[in-house]
Amino acid sequence: MIPSIPQSRYAKGIYGAYVTLFFIYLAAPLVVVGVFAFNDSQFPSMPWEGATLAWFFGDTAPYIGIFHDSALLRSIGTSAFVAVWVTLLSVTVGTCNAFLFERARFPGKNLLYMLAISPLVIPGVILGISILVFSNAIANGVEDAIGWDLDFLRPGLFLVIIGQFAFITTITTLVISARLRKFDITLEEAALNLGATRADAIRTITIPYLKPALIGAAIVSFLMSFENFNTTLMLVGSDAPLTIAMFDRLKQGSTPALNALSLLLMVVSGGLALMSVFAQRDRSSK
Repeated sequence: MIPSIPQSRYAKGIYGAYVTLFFIYLAAPLVVVGVFAFNDSQFPSMPWEGATLAWFFGDTAPYIGIFHDSALLRSIGTSAFVAVWVTLLSVTVGTCNAFLFERARFPGKNLLYMLAISPLVIPGVILGISILVFSNAIANGVEDAIGWDLDFLRPGLFLVIIGQFAFITTITTLVISARLRKFDITLEEAALNLGATRADAIRTITIPYLKPALIGAAIVSFLMSFENFNTTLMLVGSDAPLTIAMFDRLKQGSTPALNALSLLLMVVSGGLALMSVFAQRDRSSK
């Protein structure tokens, strides 16, 4: 609906009802998951048996809470390990890409840019399978040729990090490039005229200007890595991140413990998302 165009009361009512139903459609499953995280029952469904925090803090069977479930806690640690590495790599390479595509001039730049952002349109499953086949081919070739067993090229955390990094870097590149595009290059030129080196000008002027985008890109990278499933599923080894551990647990039968973990993830993810929004606000407007 375009605000500048007069609308009838009937049209406004339909539009309001549509927006309301749309958000109810989005929120209803999340609310159900959150509510049944507190159900005093071994099944995450009706009837309601009363409220309990056992699925968070319980330590006796069958009420083993998520804070006493060693397997889930270990998978959370694995996901955090992967997410930290993916975040560091994605933000670093994304920053370099932003300078490359916004500052440099060279033949084939547009083609290289299209290749850099192409992982955005490649399904995660296809990306994971491609990386798995390629890495296994290299590992098998090296082993056949010289007898070296490159175990890190087999399914495991290294390939999970590489697989997530391959597409998350495109997001950080776009976020940081958008901020860098608005930077006034004359500020760097003034610093150079005053005797600063190019590296000093970037470090003291450009990078601080990019700080909101860097923080936002880091938060988005961490969240996308922590919650990734399809690419991770194709590349995971024996150390399962959280999403894979939850999927395996769900195949054995759902319990309110998974609801409790999902609620906790929603709260943390929502908090980090809000931090990302505030971090990317232009502080010059304050």
